[in-house]
Amino acid sequence: MRKTFVLDTNVLLHDPAALTRFEDNNIVIPIEVVEEIDRFKRDPAEKGRNARQVSRLLDELRARGNLSDGVPIDDQGGTLKVVFCRAETLATLPPELKAGNGDNNILAVALEQQRLEAVIGDQPPVVLVTKDTNLRIKADAVGLIAQDYTTDKVAIGDLYPGFSEVWASADQMDAVKVAPGLALEGLALPQQLVANEGVTLIDQVQPAHTLLARFNGASQTLQPLQRVTKVKLGRIQARNREQTFALDLLLDPAIQLITLVGKAGTGKTLLALAAGLNQVADERLYERLLVTRPVISLGKEIGFLPGDLEEKMGPWMQPIIDNLDFLLGCDDQRGGSSAATSHGPRPGGHRPRSNWADLKGMGLLEVEAISYIRGRSIPRQYMVVDEAQNLTPHEVKTIVTRVGEGTKIVLTGDPYQIDNPYVDAESNGLTWLVERFKDQPLAGHVTLQRGERSALAELAANLL
Repeated sequence: MRKTFVLDTNVLLHDPAALTRFEDNNIVIPIEVVEEIDRFKRDPAEKGRNARQVSRLLDELRARGNLSDGVPIDDQGGTLKVVFCRAETLATLPPELKAGNGDNNILAVALEQQRLEAVIGDQPPVVLVTKDTNLRIKADAVGLIAQDYTTDKVAIGDLYPGFSEVWASADQMDAVKVAPGLALEGLALPQQLVANEGVTLIDQVQPAHTLLARFNGASQTLQPLQRVTKVKLGRIQARNREQTFALDLLLDPAIQLITLVGKAGTGKTLLALAAGLNQVADERLYERLLVTRPVISLGKEIGFLPGDLEEKMGPWMQPIIDNLDFLLGCDDQRGGSSAATSHGPRPGGHRPRSNWADLKGMGLLEVEAISYIRGRSIPRQYMVVDEAQNLTPHEVKTIVTRVGEGTKIVLTGDPYQIDNPYVDAESNGLTWLVERFKDQPLAGHVTLQRGERSALAELAANLL
């Protein structure tokens, strides 16, 4: 059944192409939404760019007819109409909602569309689409159907983990180690494997005997992890299965896009930086290490930061600097290698002999603000985007489309630690990217599950 969708401003600012996402249904845009789009179009940030894109799209549709009467959106049969909020409809709202602000005007438009359905009899059901939780509650209170905009949402519970377990015979496990690898015939797969998925082969007779492999989508075979054991990363080593899968992807130049998802302390950022330093400074596969992260604070702001761009970015990049200082420090005074996860200064307060400033001085490291990445082309660099869960899908698209020839990009983040008020665990750009690229031969993903920072950090991540 065709429906009528009344769209809120936040839906269009979140996804400028939302007008084209409703197939053969009818779309109603309250005039209040057009007014709010006009106010946002001067914003220099993403919301302003999206507002201008919406305005251009509405102007293109206006050429097809009168927007007050309704115009066709595409060949699928959908229509678009811009309507006013009538004073008599606003007067029928409960007294608490008669203030006439933007949300209440949008609510009144949706109610008027619903009443038209009751009068005419053959009008389709009316649904108010908004990302505003409180407006959905108001709509429910006045008898309207209200929904969130879910087109680009990914169910976090069903997020692709990047690895699976497969039972195999001893002969099949031996065949993995011999070129061209083990074909999938004869294996009881729990689900269809995707390109570059990590696989744990478990011996059917001796379950304690396991072998880690990676699925090659081109040849449809399982092949052994080759790079983790060959490349030495100094004081960094994988401590669990997921970290091993992640390092194998990070050290493979053929994989150009990697996403690492996991809770705090699982080693996402440290693994990405360690592999990047190895391929930039040692193997010279890339010209420099480019690091960036969203400028979004955990709590209240402390005011404007003085200085040039590097000085302003300093507080935001401090977690990256800490990891680089750890990676570039002298040999651990306690001896042995360290786990792949973030650490603070070494006992005694000694600072490493070399740090991130040395890398910058040699031209091997660049710190970039995401705000200024639009329009750039970034060739032959190893790019790390930390805290990517705070980015919107549009921002992630902007960043990934900056990647030039020979560049590798790694996005890390925890969907459960989001400080951006405009996205959540299911609508952020990181999880959206994981789902879109999960079967692409140029991409790989791993969800890191076990924290390695410390026993306390792991307990806090699980309990708090």
